[in-house]
Amino acid sequence: MSCSFLRWRLSSSTPPKLRDSMSCSIFLKLDFQLRLHAFSGLRCLSSFQSSGKFDLTDLTHPHTWYPLARRKKRNIFLHVGPTNSGKTHNALKCLESSSSGVYCGPLRLLAWEVAQRLNKANVPCNLITGQEREDIDGARHSSVTVEMADVTSEYQCAVVDEIQMVGCRTRGFSFTRALLGISADELHLCGDPAAVPLVQRIIEVTGDVIKVQYYERLSPLTPLKFPLGSFSNIRNGDCIVTFSRREIYKLKKKVESGGKHLCSVVYGSLPPETRTKQAKMFNDESSKFDILVASDAIGMGLNLNISRIIFSTLKKFDGQYTRELTVPEIKQIAGRAGRYGSKFSSGEVTCIDAEDLPLLHSSLESSSPLLERAGLFPTFDLLSLYSRLHSRMGFHGILEQFLEKAKLSPDYFIADCEEMLKVAAVVDELPLGLYDKYLFCISPVDMNDDIAAQGLTQFAENYAKKGVVRLREIFTPGTLEVPKSHNALKELESVHKVLDLYVWLSFRMEDSFPDREVASSQKAICSLLIEEFLERLGWQRQAKGNYQHNSLLLQQRIQSSMLHKYFPQIKVEST
Repeated sequence: MSCSFLRWRLSSSTPPKLRDSMSCSIFLKLDFQLRLHAFSGLRCLSSFQSSGKFDLTDLTHPHTWYPLARRKKRNIFLHVGPTNSGKTHNALKCLESSSSGVYCGPLRLLAWEVAQRLNKANVPCNLITGQEREDIDGARHSSVTVEMADVTSEYQCAVVDEIQMVGCRTRGFSFTRALLGISADELHLCGDPAAVPLVQRIIEVTGDVIKVQYYERLSPLTPLKFPLGSFSNIRNGDCIVTFSRREIYKLKKKVESGGKHLCSVVYGSLPPETRTKQAKMFNDESSKFDILVASDAIGMGLNLNISRIIFSTLKKFDGQYTRELTVPEIKQIAGRAGRYGSKFSSGEVTCIDAEDLPLLHSSLESSSPLLERAGLFPTFDLLSLYSRLHSRMGFHGILEQFLEKAKLSPDYFIADCEEMLKVAAVVDELPLGLYDKYLFCISPVDMNDDIAAQGLTQFAENYAKKGVVRLREIFTPGTLEVPKSHNALKELESVHKVLDLYVWLSFRMEDSFPDREVASSQKAICSLLIEEFLERLGWQRQAKGNYQHNSLLLQQRIQSSMLHKYFPQIKVEST
């Protein structure tokens, strides 16, 4: 039955070998419930065709999309409180003691961290993200990014971290799916108290039992009454927060020009591996990198020993316009100071400019506004059934029209799919089946990054033409090099995004994207080269002996990566 469904679901243009590999893929297994809905959907469609009454755009009862979870009366525990209150720690203790379980986090870094924690505690745990899979012998636990949550398996215990992200305009639907769809005897939800009333309303219709546990911060956080003033007042353990890549490097240079400190940097477009390395350098007391300059990427996913958070500004550009930070954003970032059990057991927070202090203080004294709605997005099968009624439309038109007509209950909103529509406009020009287009549209591509967007376009075009995409056909032969400027660094970060996209596609279309090992190796080299650039920015102001030593280490690390096996390599022009 499932095999016949898979043949129906995949495009007739999909190569047979590809269909076989996809049917076996773990990543399609995670969407198995969609197949179940497709069968009932087909019956509904037949009824619709005869009666004209069935409405595919009716999304008012999303809890019915997950029959496995609905067969169980789940015990739901809401662990809510501020940053550094122990809420996630307690939930993970329950996960460790369970016979089977899953952790669902918002970031790959968090999934890695929890997998390591459980394995060190002698609880075998797999790691599954969009770009990685590490299987541990005998594991009955998994640590995953929330998009990879398996709603077709049963667990004794499940943990969903940062549950307030159900209200995120782009990713909220993945948290809603985990909340409604994970079939576990115990479901532990961790996050901000602002999510409590909404989660309670959503759960009312599922028949589950819910208990709320509130937490207090474990270590004190003191809002200072005075600004930083001069940069000569910077001290070890400080973290300066700003919201643009350019400002991060500007502040790094300004701090290091004083000759007393070196700065690690953390921001969103850095590869996850590089962010982790930069955080470790900052946390290491023997390291010379004693100051952190970061974006709001530190808000979750990294354990940082921060004494004082210093906001350089309380405004950020969110992709559409420059706005003031929200109360939850300020509290999430400020709360990173004073980590319980670290060298800095109490934290402080201030701003560079005195004019920002009133907003900082009022935000820290305020409760986060209650979440009103959770994100929702139609399953592929609903879109596929809808497309049968509009066979002349491309995927862009189908998606756009479906979302315009979607009917929702008051507790939900349709996720922002601007990025998906940008990709749909590209792939609609190609001779691809609907499911192939859907895969490209949900891929983790930044269409505002020219290099990343070009990479996706080339991947899709080559796949449409040949059915197989070799990495060497995408990039100009050459060698990866340490960037010599900030522009070259930005370009190398973009190359990493393209390689990351290739790996993501390879897990879903293995036969058509066969060079996963090469792409993963190239990704690792990108990270090493970026790390070297960041370290040189600091060491070039220090003793040259240290700098030269680092360069020799870099050569050894690159040689050990076996990059020389692969040719041609991605070419990055240094400028």
